[in-house]
Amino acid sequence: MEGKVTFCLSFVIGTLILLGYLLTKNDSLVWIGFYYVLIALIINLLMFFHELIFFLSNIPNNKTHGNSALLMLLNVPITILYISIVFNL
Repeated sequence: MEGKVTFCLSFVIGTLILLGYLLTKNDSLVWIGFYYVLIALIINLLMFFHELIFFLSNIPNNKTHGNSALLMLLNVPITILYISIVFNL
C-alpha cells in the first residue's frame, strides 16, 4: 500500500513541476525538478526495496507488495521521459 501512495505522490509532484516549467519557462523550476528527482530517487528506491522484501518474505500472501514494487519501477521511464522533454525544449 505504501508503495502505491509513494508512486502516486512522486508522479503527481513530478508532473506538476514539469507542467509548471512548460507553462512558465522558469529556469528555477528546472533546478527544483533536478533536486526533486534526486530526493524522489532515494525515497522511491527505499520504498521499492521495502515492498520487494515484504513480497519475497511470503510470496503467496503478499502479492499486493509485489504489485507495488512493480508500480514503483514505472517511475523510472516516466522520469526519463520528463527529463528528455525538458532537455529537448
